[in-house]
Amino acid sequence: MDQRSDSENLSPFISDRVLVNGKVVPLTFTRDGKLRWNHNDRRCLNVEKEALGFTFEGSRIRVNVVVEKRDRILCFANMGGIGRQSFVFEPLSEESLILWSQKLRDYIDSLGRPKRLLIFVNPFGGKKCATKIFVEDVRPCLEDADIQFTVIETKHQLHAKEVVKTLDLSKYDGIVCVSGDGILVEVINGLLEREDWSDAIKMPIGMVPAGTGNGMVKSLLDSAGEICSPSNAILAVIRGHTRSLDVATISQGKTRFFSVLMLAWGLIADIDIESEKYRWMGSARIDFYALQRITYLRHYNGRVSFVPAPGFEEYGEQTSYSGEPSCETSTSQQVSLNIQQPGYLGSDVKLENMHWRTISGPFVSIWLHNVPWGSEDVLAAPNAMFSDGYLDLIIVKDIPKLSLLSLLSKMNDGSHVHCPHVMYLKVKAFVLEPGARIDDPMKEGIIDSDGELLARGNVTYKGNVKCYMAYDKLQITVDQGLATLFAPV
Repeated sequence: MDQRSDSENLSPFISDRVLVNGKVVPLTFTRDGKLRWNHNDRRCLNVEKEALGFTFEGSRIRVNVVVEKRDRILCFANMGGIGRQSFVFEPLSEESLILWSQKLRDYIDSLGRPKRLLIFVNPFGGKKCATKIFVEDVRPCLEDADIQFTVIETKHQLHAKEVVKTLDLSKYDGIVCVSGDGILVEVINGLLEREDWSDAIKMPIGMVPAGTGNGMVKSLLDSAGEICSPSNAILAVIRGHTRSLDVATISQGKTRFFSVLMLAWGLIADIDIESEKYRWMGSARIDFYALQRITYLRHYNGRVSFVPAPGFEEYGEQTSYSGEPSCETSTSQQVSLNIQQPGYLGSDVKLENMHWRTISGPFVSIWLHNVPWGSEDVLAAPNAMFSDGYLDLIIVKDIPKLSLLSLLSKMNDGSHVHCPHVMYLKVKAFVLEPGARIDDPMKEGIIDSDGELLARGNVTYKGNVKCYMAYDKLQITVDQGLATLFAPV
């Protein structure tokens, strides 16, 4: 740890007279990473926060920077809250040029920023704008930061997962997803299915919003008080700060699916998955189909069991662990996720030794969340934390339709969890036993995880997308801080 006093941190690393716009001015680089100079009025540049990188052009040094709109250091173009610009100075001697170059390089290197990135661009997600976002927002910042990058455009579902499973990770300092949440999920699953998963999962992953939901990157940026924009997101990657992320293992027999965002059954899952047939409407499809589902509200039989976090033991009734789900059901509509090769098999926690509670249906909605935001405008679980080792569980049972409409309208600020018809708690482990619809026992429901169709029941959603598991009992455990994300300070 640096034990210097404040006065020592403010003392100059290097101080010299340099040329700025043809005028000789004093320039100082302090030990706390500030560039200070006088040119018409006093200026100061925080290198760690505002400098993307440096370019050495003959006898001149160009500092590529980003500045928030409210700052008055530089003039810049609108980039959704920040702008790119440069500050150029010229040392007066070759000796001074060498010294400045070395000090600036050493300081940037000391920040631990990534130097080589693998970037997945999903051209099919959301409004199909990922390629444009990469070209206009991501690439210019990476070039200014002198970061080497390899770009892969995903061609089909699970493409990113296939790449990551066999990738030589030693070539990269991080992976970036210019997409919605789906590519992130593929990357996490690919890393955890590798033989070297315990090292692979330490690879930092960055998100740039270019999909329909963007719940993960919204959660990351909002936690730092920043708006959810591609420019803010790529800056978080460039600066190299990271944070841990819980990973949930969903298991059914030998099948595993690793989730980082959410799991839903009932109303939320029905809206998310069944509204796909209205994708041509854009994000409006969610609101449109939600009204349909409220009008013709479904209730589902079933049961949930869970290990509550401290302080939530009053929910449900006491029960015991009923054993790991072992489902032999298989259909041609399932994607094989059976882990035959060495890979992560989930938490080794002794579930039978934990204190379980249970709640029986009928249910309108079951929703588990790992992070606060489900999408850019849905604050699903306002108390969720990235690495607390728990999932936030939102349960809705019987509720009048008008109250449900009011509840959904409050999801943009998270106040829906205070509705008297909502149970909101934290759980360490969870078992879902989904059942049939009350109004028609021949029809079952949908289980959605991270926007993917995890399972579908009998005579239900008729999409062409294959599901991962059978519509049957499944179990979820949480590994605290297993994955790593690039994140703002």
